[in-house]
Amino acid sequence: MAKELKESSMYIEPKPTTEALENGEDASKNFDDDGRVRRTGTLLTASAHIITAVIGSGVLSLAWAIAQLGWVVGPAVLFAFSVITYFTSTLLADSYRSPGPVHGSRNYTYMDVVRSHLGGYKVQLCGLAQYGNLVGVTIGYTITASISMVAVKRSNCFHKEGHGAKCSVSNYPFMAIFAGIQIILSQIPNFHELSWLSIVAAVMSFAYSSIGLALSIAKLAGGGHHVRTSLTGTTVGVDVTGPEKVWRSFQAIGDIAFAYAYSTVLIEIQDTLKSPPPENRVMKKASFVGVSTTTIFYVLCGCLGYAAFGNNAPGNFLTGFGFYEPFWLIDFANVCIAIHLVGAYQVFAQPIFGFVEKLCRRKWPENKFITKEHAAKIPLCGPNCKINLFRLVWRTSYVIVTAVIAMIFPFFNDFLGLIGAASFYPLTVYFPIEMHIAQTKIPKYSFTWIWLKILSWACLVVSLVAAAGSIQGLAHDVKAYKPFKTQ
Repeated sequence: MAKELKESSMYIEPKPTTEALENGEDASKNFDDDGRVRRTGTLLTASAHIITAVIGSGVLSLAWAIAQLGWVVGPAVLFAFSVITYFTSTLLADSYRSPGPVHGSRNYTYMDVVRSHLGGYKVQLCGLAQYGNLVGVTIGYTITASISMVAVKRSNCFHKEGHGAKCSVSNYPFMAIFAGIQIILSQIPNFHELSWLSIVAAVMSFAYSSIGLALSIAKLAGGGHHVRTSLTGTTVGVDVTGPEKVWRSFQAIGDIAFAYAYSTVLIEIQDTLKSPPPENRVMKKASFVGVSTTTIFYVLCGCLGYAAFGNNAPGNFLTGFGFYEPFWLIDFANVCIAIHLVGAYQVFAQPIFGFVEKLCRRKWPENKFITKEHAAKIPLCGPNCKINLFRLVWRTSYVIVTAVIAMIFPFFNDFLGLIGAASFYPLTVYFPIEMHIAQTKIPKYSFTWIWLKILSWACLVVSLVAAAGSIQGLAHDVKAYKPFKTQ
């Protein structure tokens, strides 16, 4: 399987052209040390990639998370995760090349890095964690996109009928609409043809996050604003029971962990950087800029959202209707969320598609259903449009399955927490620390080895309690939930 994972890289390696060689062009000017076209990424572009990858729908749940933890623990957890994420990202940046961080051979994906430094069964574990995370994110984004589309319809209903109106709207038709859009977009052959969609999604991400922040400030500045907040968050006996307080606090930790996750794309971002200067040095600076900017944004959104809504902060502060007016701005923000998630779904799904398709082509190279490309005339697709029947069937099936799972479990906060807890430890903490120990040959039981292990074990405990909180929340919701019924 390790070899299969290696071959699943989405990067298509360009080679020097015959014409260039015949003309005597200096390959060193146009190509990097690995024979690929010279990379052009900089500190600015890497920082932008990180910010775009990190700031996503997770920001919408931060006000709820702070409400569960309170003014003391909430911001402290935010800062703690930012420090841990930055520290482990510097370790991962040093692992991009092997055996040395500056002059070693390049690795193009997270699994390539794990294979070079650790090898063995850990490559399979990395693949399982990474692809499991990607599948979970696509399901979560289907849920979130439908909630946002429903919120537009409910916002208009509240504006016309009054804030006390029932305005019940089913999520399922909107999940089906979202899945239909994804079925079409999923036929785009590979990740490299999605750049325009990623740019639009990034703009939308900043737009809805900024709108949420501005609305929170406006609510705080308005007269007659009285909400309950406290140093410890929700109050036992008033807002929640004792067990609910514990479980929700665990779940909130998972939400915050998910909001910082970008380790799954760090190596791919680093692989875009030009050298010199050394890629690991630039990537460390980019991680500092990206994580610092994101932390400031998160603290503002989380703390101002908590100040605006208090202990009753909704799980998604743009769709939970703490805000009703201006209804057109709420509508615009939720449309931005939906558009962002259309692109984000593809960013996370394309590596899954590529892995399965390359695995099948390797296993059945003579099967025409899997390998043959059929020319087709499709509007807006261009003159060279080709359809692969296996790609059509497999990708369509994947989108349908994730949509059905989303329909069965439409629980936004619990799902976010579970994804964050499940992926945070292995991908953000465990593998970077283990690879750093292997690369630098840190002696066993030395001071550095011991405190790195303590950090790793502490993060494992945090991930386990966060996962437990999310699973308990899902179990609680399932008891009162009837699938495919409007709630």
